[in-house]
Amino acid sequence: MRRLVPRALSCGAVIAAALGLWAMPGAAGQESRTGGASLQLVDDLVVGNRILANEGILDGLGHISVRHDQRADRFLLSRDLAPGLVTAADLVEYDLDANPVNAQSPRGYQERFIHAAIYRARPDVRSVVHAHTPSVLTFAVSTIPLRPIYHMASFLVPGVPMYEIRKVAGHAGMLVNDMRTGAPLAQTLGDKAVALMRGHGYVVVGPDIPEAVSRSIFLDVNARVQLQAIGLGGTVNYLTAADLSPGGQTAQPGQTTAYPRSWPIWKERAMGR
Repeated sequence: MRRLVPRALSCGAVIAAALGLWAMPGAAGQESRTGGASLQLVDDLVVGNRILANEGILDGLGHISVRHDQRADRFLLSRDLAPGLVTAADLVEYDLDANPVNAQSPRGYQERFIHAAIYRARPDVRSVVHAHTPSVLTFAVSTIPLRPIYHMASFLVPGVPMYEIRKVAGHAGMLVNDMRTGAPLAQTLGDKAVALMRGHGYVVVGPDIPEAVSRSIFLDVNARVQLQAIGLGGTVNYLTAADLSPGGQTAQPGQTTAYPRSWPIWKERAMGR
C-alpha cells in the first residue's frame, strides 16, 4: 500500500525528516533519549562528530558532547560509537553524574565522566571535545609547553594545564571512567579552553559546538606548526596577551568567536550538504 505523505510539512518536520527523527521506527525512543533537545542542537552535534572525524581530529575514538539547551543539568553524547558513524538516533541524554536519563539507553562511552565533570564545574561551557590527536598528544608527554603560534589559536594564550591521573589516589589505568577521576580533570582545566592529559590526550571546551570544533581543529594546526618551528632551531615567537586586540579574536575561554566561513565548508566536506 502506498504511504500517504502530507502535502505540506512544517519547517520543524522537514528538519526532523532530514535528521532521521520523523516517520522512522523507534523515533519516539530516540526523542526520549535526547530529552526534547532542539533539532538544531541535535543536528549540530551530529555534524560536529562528522567534522572532527573528517578533519582527522578524531579517529575511531574520542567524542564530542553538548549541554542540553532545555536543561543545563543535562548533556547529549553519542552512544559508544566511532564519531564518523554518529547519527541523531545514536545520541543519549545524560545527567551531570554521567548517568543516562533513560534507563533503556544503549551503552555509552566509558569516559563520559570527562564531560559530566566539566559541565558540572563550568556553567559557561556548552560543548566538550575529548581527543587523542597525535600532534597534540606529543605535548602531553613532554615538558615543552603547548603555546599559541598564530591568531586562530589565541584561546591558548591563558595557558594549557596538564592533568596527571597518577595523582588520583587509588586509581589504576589511564581512563577517566568515573567522577573520582573526572572531577580532578575539571579542576585542572579550571577556566582554560584546553587541558592536556598526560600520556592520553586532551580536552577542549567551548561556548557552543562550532566553537569547540573550531578550537579542536586550530589546536591541531597550532601543535603541528609549533613542532615545525621548534625543529627549525632559533627562537620561536609565540603569541602573548599583547597580541590580542579588544573586539578581535579573544583568548577568553567563555566567549564566542564566530567562524562564519569555516563551519559551512567543514560541514560540506563531512556531510556532503
